[in-house]
Amino acid sequence: MEFLSLIVGLVPCFYDHTSKHTVYIRDLKKNLQALSKEMVDLNNLCEDVKARVEDAEQGQMIRTKEVGGWIREVENMVKDVHEILQRGDQEIQKICLRCCPRNCWSSYKIGKAVSEKLAAVSGQIGKGHFDVVAEMLSCPLVDEQPMEETVGSELAYGRICGFLNDPQVGIMGLYGMGGVGKTTLLKKINNDFLTTSSDFDVVIWVVVSKPSNIEKIQEVIWNKLQIPRDIWEFRSSKEEKAVEILRVLKTKKFVLLLDDIWERLDLLEMGVPRPDARNKSKIVFTTRSQDVCHQMKAHKSIEVACLSSEAAWTLFQKEVGEETLSHPHILRLAKTVAEECKGLPLALITLGRALASERDPSNWDKVIQDLSKFPAEISGMEDELFHRLKVSYDRLSDDVIKSCFMYCSLFSEDWEIPNENVMNLWIGEGFLGEVHDIHEACNQGRKIIKKLKHACLLESCGSREKRVTMHDVIHDMALWLYGECGKEKNKILVYNDVSRLKEAQEIPKLKEVEKMSLRDKNVEKFPETLVCPNLKTLIIEGCHKLTKFSSGFFQFMPLIRVLDFSFNNNLSELPIGIGKLGALRYLNLSFTKIRELPIELRNLKNLMILYLDYMKSLESIPQDVISSLISLKLFSNFAVNILSGVETMLEEMGSLNGLSEIRITISNALSFNKLKSSHKLLRCVSCLQLLKWGDVITLEISFPLLKRMEHLHGLLISHCNELKAIKINVEEEGTNKDVALPNYIVPCQEYFCTLREVGLDHCSKLLDLTWLVYAPNLEELYVKDCESIEQVIRYGVEEKLEIFLRLKYIKFSKLPRLKSIYGHPLLFPSLEIIKVRKCKSLRSLPFDSTTSNKNLKKIEGEKSWWNQLEWNDETLRHSFTPYFQIHKESKTGGIDDMQEQLISN
Repeated sequence: MEFLSLIVGLVPCFYDHTSKHTVYIRDLKKNLQALSKEMVDLNNLCEDVKARVEDAEQGQMIRTKEVGGWIREVENMVKDVHEILQRGDQEIQKICLRCCPRNCWSSYKIGKAVSEKLAAVSGQIGKGHFDVVAEMLSCPLVDEQPMEETVGSELAYGRICGFLNDPQVGIMGLYGMGGVGKTTLLKKINNDFLTTSSDFDVVIWVVVSKPSNIEKIQEVIWNKLQIPRDIWEFRSSKEEKAVEILRVLKTKKFVLLLDDIWERLDLLEMGVPRPDARNKSKIVFTTRSQDVCHQMKAHKSIEVACLSSEAAWTLFQKEVGEETLSHPHILRLAKTVAEECKGLPLALITLGRALASERDPSNWDKVIQDLSKFPAEISGMEDELFHRLKVSYDRLSDDVIKSCFMYCSLFSEDWEIPNENVMNLWIGEGFLGEVHDIHEACNQGRKIIKKLKHACLLESCGSREKRVTMHDVIHDMALWLYGECGKEKNKILVYNDVSRLKEAQEIPKLKEVEKMSLRDKNVEKFPETLVCPNLKTLIIEGCHKLTKFSSGFFQFMPLIRVLDFSFNNNLSELPIGIGKLGALRYLNLSFTKIRELPIELRNLKNLMILYLDYMKSLESIPQDVISSLISLKLFSNFAVNILSGVETMLEEMGSLNGLSEIRITISNALSFNKLKSSHKLLRCVSCLQLLKWGDVITLEISFPLLKRMEHLHGLLISHCNELKAIKINVEEEGTNKDVALPNYIVPCQEYFCTLREVGLDHCSKLLDLTWLVYAPNLEELYVKDCESIEQVIRYGVEEKLEIFLRLKYIKFSKLPRLKSIYGHPLLFPSLEIIKVRKCKSLRSLPFDSTTSNKNLKKIEGEKSWWNQLEWNDETLRHSFTPYFQIHKESKTGGIDDMQEQLISN
């Protein structure tokens, strides 16, 4: 019977052998192998797609529906294919008679399923090649800000909400003292948009702080508006980014929440349209100054006041906890502590948390005593904040660096401190040990600044990073540290109001103070005397109305080592008593109107550093004063046009054995020859200004002279209106051959090897600066008001010199005939900033495809100038366009940066 069954089964098989359906049976094994291989390929493709999706989703994107559906289909297909492959393998094993299956019908069905699934898998592979696997998440209306439950802010919050619904109020300012809860209120406004329906399109949260940074604010707004990255990154300047932000925001009804503003922000500079009744958008900001509300032209200003007694008690109870307050005596003391906080939320929270587990009533008594004695310095707040920051201070490598760090607290918050200034103050204080060579000490100072920046205790500021600043919280911590973590609160005083010195409660502090920094632009007169027996450092700066001190001002300051009277623009005379400051090591009188230095200065036998820069009224230095300063290491009278006695002053300086750095202005050839005659003085010169040489047509500088000026890093030539050429005379050994540029050039010979900064201004007949090829280490070049210059480097036609390899900063201003920097493209591997102002003839820059933009930060100039530049090809233009920024005139006065750079390292 079994044999008969087999024969019956073979009949339809033979009958259909020529049929198209037999291919399913005939190719079963081949199709199974193909299906298995295709499935491996599909699995691999699916894994690749999933990986791309996961990467995109980590970047806060979402997979497309098409991709999501494809992945699900593949995952379902895997199970089906696995099952079919198993059935197919089983069917193959049933083959009999070498070519015929035991059951043709079963094999037919399996073969057909395999063939169909093979086609389906191939189809899925074809559909699985996606250009885009994910898309940006739709922007939520608002991002939730983390915050705790608010207490006692209902009244202010109600007023704010009322104004938010008022179409006449577009800008609102919340002002009040630090820690009063302004940020908490702003967060509450922000988070209410999560649960309250509104017709706003977007709510943007930005923390501003100080100093405000427009570009950082723009970045936050861009991120929230989801402007495509390729569009955004193409906008290189903040002006271009402002245009893009404005384009988007003009189409939206927005709420912009700005936290912690310290100064006026220009909304249009950021690209934010001003809210009005038409666009119905809103801007709400917080600030500590009511003046900022006026400057921002807020339609409504709301003072965020301290909490009422009831609300303060509620908040304090919440932080301390019921268990601690269950002690009846502590409950009474706790109410007293809460009252002492005067409703300041930050103080209530900090003290409440600090006392949450304090069960001893006597410790509560101690807190109350501290609060009553020092109401402005609430016990516990320093510990809560400063001890966490102190970890960075503790990890500084030695006490020298720690002392240098704390010293920076003498400068007001957010003060931009010139690196050179603070280093020389450290030297004057004696922090850097016994100084024999000022240059070595400054090298040590630079290393300290670098370490402090790396520890995030100082921050670089300015385009050339020659200044540092200290964050205001770090500043407060430094003051706290100098006062031995709050134990000696009067060791250092930093006042911006000199009138405080006359207050009765301040007078005892003066007997304890060691360092004092006073800045007050409104003060006209100081007290007759200040009794400061322990004072070692006195900085009085920026008192613009101050004209003089009393003759006995220094009478009770016997220990002063550092005295800084700079930037008191109307100070015209010094007290005679300055000659009695026998311990004085550092004296800075720069930017004052002092006409004559008192002869008593010759008594300052310990004076190491003397600054007399930019003293425009200084007529002379009394004879024998300089030669009497036997400890002098640094003498600086940069940008001072002393008309008489310069030769005598130079001669006196030459008699000082310890002098190692000179910054000097020379106003005639006679003085210059006197300087050249002293090898000792030439070695000391670090900054040299040649000023108002009206009769000099050619300035010749010999190679031996350059070799002797081994520390010269800054050269400024100013108001030399007859000067036509600067020549470097090369004296070849054995020939005494004097050859001047541009006929003879040896670019590899480093004559000006130490020169880092060069400035030229008001040299109307000067033709070129080809001599700069002899300054291979030049980093900064400033040229201003030189009407005749057509080409900076005028040398040959075919030569491609490797020059300006270390040049970082270029500024050209008011050079009407300047056509080019050099006739050939330059590498500029170090270039960071180039500024061009009023150079209408400059039609090209020496850039080509080999020019490096690795370090380039910006190219600044007028838009019309940029648009007229000629390029070798459009690729080059597109390459440098992202760095272009439109020049803006400075709104504030100050030193011309061409001169400032020569006195600020």
